[in-house]
Amino acid sequence: MIPIVLAALAGAGVTGPIVATECRLPRTAPEFYMIELVSTRRIPGSGAATGRVDVTFAPSPFGVSLTENGDYLRDIEINVSNLRQPDQGAFVVWVTTPQLDRIERVGVLGDGVLRGEVRWNKFLVVVSLEQDDASTAPRWAGPIVLRGMSRSGAMHTSAGHGPFETENCATYGFRE
Repeated sequence: MIPIVLAALAGAGVTGPIVATECRLPRTAPEFYMIELVSTRRIPGSGAATGRVDVTFAPSPFGVSLTENGDYLRDIEINVSNLRQPDQGAFVVWVTTPQLDRIERVGVLGDGVLRGEVRWNKFLVVVSLEQDDASTAPRWAGPIVLRGMSRSGAMHTSAGHGPFETENCATYGFRE
């Protein structure tokens, strides 16, 4: 591929050194790639907590990163504010599919910021209060403090609409 490109450039009259640059997508998340984290208000000191998850494509020399299965690999940055640190335990961030059949631990939320990655198109972000760092746990065991859903995951729910009008969309983290 490179010899063909070089030959085409030479045929077009391009001379001098040719510098290859890495293609990178912007590292800031557009609004539609942002997930709002909503407090469940189940833990003292979490009622005023707010958060957001910025979702961007993981860097790659090919423009986007893929998993071994061909799924997009995305970077996530979790930012939380007004969440009082617990006297005991730790706030642990998890990502899961909407069916809760696959769950991965992202890490411990320290100083309100955490970076990780996710391998699914539709996913939930869950922040739970665990007794320890839950490094070997297969899923959360403690109460959920904050939660949010990816924008692509919102396309499957009818909560708050039609026959489900008794359910408030804000309960699921969506504002009208």
